[in-house]
Amino acid sequence: MNKTNSRLLRRPIRRCFAVFLLPTLLAFCIGFAYPFLSGLYRSFCRFTSPVDYQWEGIENYVRAFRDEGFRSAFRFTALYTLVSIILINVLAFAIAYALTQKLRGSNLFRTVFFMPNLIGGIVLGYIWSLIFDAILKRAGAGQLVTNTTYGFWGLVILVAWQQIGYMMIIYIAALQTVPEELHEAARIDGAGRWQTLRHVTIPNVMPAITICVFLTLTNSFKLFDQNLALTGGLPIRTTQSAQIRSTEMLALHIFNLNGIGNNWKGPAQAEAVIFFLLVAVLALAQLRATGRKEAQQ
Repeated sequence: MNKTNSRLLRRPIRRCFAVFLLPTLLAFCIGFAYPFLSGLYRSFCRFTSPVDYQWEGIENYVRAFRDEGFRSAFRFTALYTLVSIILINVLAFAIAYALTQKLRGSNLFRTVFFMPNLIGGIVLGYIWSLIFDAILKRAGAGQLVTNTTYGFWGLVILVAWQQIGYMMIIYIAALQTVPEELHEAARIDGAGRWQTLRHVTIPNVMPAITICVFLTLTNSFKLFDQNLALTGGLPIRTTQSAQIRSTEMLALHIFNLNGIGNNWKGPAQAEAVIFFLLVAVLALAQLRATGRKEAQQ
């Protein structure tokens, strides 16, 4: 009877398969596939206006790699990403671990820590710029946009404050799935709190660590609105060949390069393609590395 019912249910689904698939496929083609392929083609073109372009070959990619601003933005983004991955995930895991230890008022703390994630990046950027400027002014250290170090750590603090709560929720969900029998067995074997955490808890939450590191990695490389609102890439550093925005990340650099009145639309499109490939390769490499850790555990 069950087999008959399942066959009867599958028949109309198979017949209407295209009807269910078509809207999603159409949205994917319009919203992602066509813009991506169009942008990939235009990265090999020379623009005479925003809508007029001609095939030029790899010249845009050559100019992109020669662009000192692009290299500076890549270095700044890579350093920021490395610091953010470590800081956000360590703090998020520590908070999640503390809030799963039968702490009084843990639900309230979870809500408080998660709330910053609900605020838009542009709004947070402007709010935190006022906070940082007030603190620096009182300390007699100038403004946030006048010092590259201040701008770097300002971005780290802002984004960490915003994203820690989101990663915390993922870690809490993972920690709550660890069987209590494993903790009891570890205590019976004489394992301390640190040994239990290292050899029992962390191996069992490796899938959550994979997800959180992946999200932090991709979000850090793609960071745009917070960078735009907090520093705008300032301060400007002058070199022999160009003026470099010291706190400009890759996404903001491509946006500025492709701005109104700028003739660099071809190289900017090439940099966008390089940016996409870079994020994709790093994300896949990270997933493979942490996936191996999961398999080993």
